[in-house]
Amino acid sequence: MKAWQLTGANEPLRRIEREDPRPGPGQAVVAVRAAGICHSDVGFVDGTLTPMLAKLPLVLGHEVAGVVAEVGPDVSDLQPGDRVAAFGDQLAPGWSIDGGFADKFLGQVTGLMKLPDAVDFVQAATATDAGQTAYGAVMGAGKLRAGERIGIIGLGGLGLTGARVAVLAGAQVYAADPKRATWLLAKQRGVLEIVEDASDLAPFSLDVIVDFAGFGTTTADALSAVRPGGRVIQVGLGRNEATISTADLVVKALTLRGARGGRPMDFRAVIDLIAKGDLSIHASTTTFEEIPEAIERLKGGDVIGRIVALMD
Repeated sequence: MKAWQLTGANEPLRRIEREDPRPGPGQAVVAVRAAGICHSDVGFVDGTLTPMLAKLPLVLGHEVAGVVAEVGPDVSDLQPGDRVAAFGDQLAPGWSIDGGFADKFLGQVTGLMKLPDAVDFVQAATATDAGQTAYGAVMGAGKLRAGERIGIIGLGGLGLTGARVAVLAGAQVYAADPKRATWLLAKQRGVLEIVEDASDLAPFSLDVIVDFAGFGTTTADALSAVRPGGRVIQVGLGRNEATISTADLVVKALTLRGARGGRPMDFRAVIDLIAKGDLSIHASTTTFEEIPEAIERLKGGDVIGRIVALMD
């Protein structure tokens, strides 16, 4: 098999060749068809998020979709030829075990889900992270209810998806992003108003704000902008630290909560929305050989939505 492996922080990905994996009990080998490239991968490479990885060296790629090639001796729920995506469990690809920046992926069957025919591999791969993380932040941690007002900070792949999920939930959706190239896509997905700076969300009297950017100042701005008694959900890790106003937190009686992906229920909900045609995660594609260049494009801010590597 071929793969892109990370050996250490601030080291370039290394192109490797090794024997194809063989499945043991409770495992399946997946022939990878699509692997999403996430801003977390930028953090793994540049050192920002490298300490979060379970081990090094590691094949990155935590957004994986493909076709089952072989199953372990005790596996009955899956069979070769099944279309699946790795939604992540305790052994998450690209974090805990070797991931999908490869033509073969060895995963636990408990972390694989069959895909409806209506969901293609690109959408499935993006749903594993941009989909389930955004859904979990908005509907799970954010506890969004129909009729509420929600602010979305950052209209990248997660933010655009989270905004659409909120619209489908019956909320009034507002957003903040300095990159005006994303505004039209957000308006097409039902966002009512967009501002450049998160602090400018204050006039909308928002019940909840989800910060998909996480650049420190955005967290502080969210606490300042949300209404008294409101909820702020932190998802983005553009920076690992933030200086916030504890006065805002206490005087306004706010809730500040972190959220991350990994709940199977969120992944299933997103797949259902995609299958019904209600949700489409904005994505462009690249090739396996161009994965390192795609990570650099993400680092430079030269990507709108998600980017997915299609395997040979």
